Amino acid sequence: MLRTLVTGASGAVGSLLAPRLLLGGHAVRTFGRDVSRIEDGLADHLLEAELDEVEVVQGDVLTGEGLARALKGVDVAYYLMHSMERSAGEPSPFTERERLAAENFAGAAARSGVSRIVYLGGLVPGRAPAPGRAPGSRHLASRELVERMLLAAVPDSIALRASIVIGERSRSFRFLVRLVERLPVLALPAWHRFRTQPIDARDITEMLAACATAELSGRSLDAAGPDILTYGEMITEIAELLLVNRPSVRLGVSATPVAARIAAAVAREDPELVLPLMEGLQWDLLADGDDAAELLGVELHPFTAAVEHALGEWEETEPLRAR
Repeated sequence: MLRTLVTGASGAVGSLLAPRLLLGGHAVRTFGRDVSRIEDGLADHLLEAELDEVEVVQGDVLTGEGLARALKGVDVAYYLMHSMERSAGEPSPFTERERLAAENFAGAAARSGVSRIVYLGGLVPGRAPAPGRAPGSRHLASRELVERMLLAAVPDSIALRASIVIGERSRSFRFLVRLVERLPVLALPAWHRFRTQPIDARDITEMLAACATAELSGRSLDAAGPDILTYGEMITEIAELLLVNRPSVRLGVSATPVAARIAAAVAREDPELVLPLMEGLQWDLLADGDDAAELLGVELHPFTAAVEHALGEWEETEPLRAR
C-alpha cells in the first residue's frame, strides 16, 4: 500500500483519481483550499464509508500553507493543480501563479522525502511554427515549465502530457458543449483545421493510477487518445451526439483575443480561462513521444464513446438544453 496525495481533488480528473487509488488499495490524502468542494467532488464517486477513508488537508499551494502537513509521510504525490483563473489577492499573470505554485510544491515535496511526483500537463506542439509566430502559447509554455520544475525536484517523477480531457466535469469539454448548445451558427475560427488527440477522462485516470507503481523514472509520456481529430471535427461530432443541427461557418482568421471573449460570454465561462486555452489552438497537438497508454497498459476509448459517456454522466445531474 502506498501513501498518496492528490492535489486538485475537486477537479474533473482529481475527483476520479482519488477514488481509483482508494480502490487500488492505497491510502489517499487530498489537498486544497476549499474542503467542501473536495468532499462534494468525491461524494459523487464514493460511498459514505469510503469517503471517511480519504483524508482532506486544507491549504494553499500559492502561499505554501498546509503543504508540509499534506506531504508528510507521502510516497506518491499527484500534482493536478492549475492556476489559470485568478482569485482575489493572487499574483498575476497566471504564468507567475503557476510558477510560484510549482516552486512551492516541488520544494515541499523534496523536503518531505516524497518518492515520486506525478504531474498532468499538456501535449507540446509538434511542428515548427510559422515565421513570426511564437513556438507555443502561454498556457502550454507554463505547463512545460511546471513539468521541468517538478521532475527536477524529485528525479523519480513522471509527467503525463494530455490534450483535451473528455469528461463530464472537464472545463474544456463543457466549454465546447456549451458553445454547441448556445450558438445557432457555429463560427469556427482558422484554428478549426488543427489536429489533436482528445482523451477519455476514464483513460487518463487509469494512466495516472498506474503511474504510482510503474517502473519508470524521470519520464515525460504523451497521454493521447486513439483518434486524431481537428477541432472542427470535434465540435461537429459533439453537435451530432447532442442531436442538434448546427450549421457552421469556417472563418479565415483566428482573432483569438476577441473570439475568446465572445466565446466565454456565450458559454458563461471565465475569460481568464478561455483566452489561454484558445491561444493553444494554433498548432497541431499530437503525440510525439513515449506512448503512455502502451507503457502503462491502458486500453483507450474512442472519441465517440468518450463523448457519449461524458454526456450521459452530465445528464444524470443536469439537463442538457440541446437535448
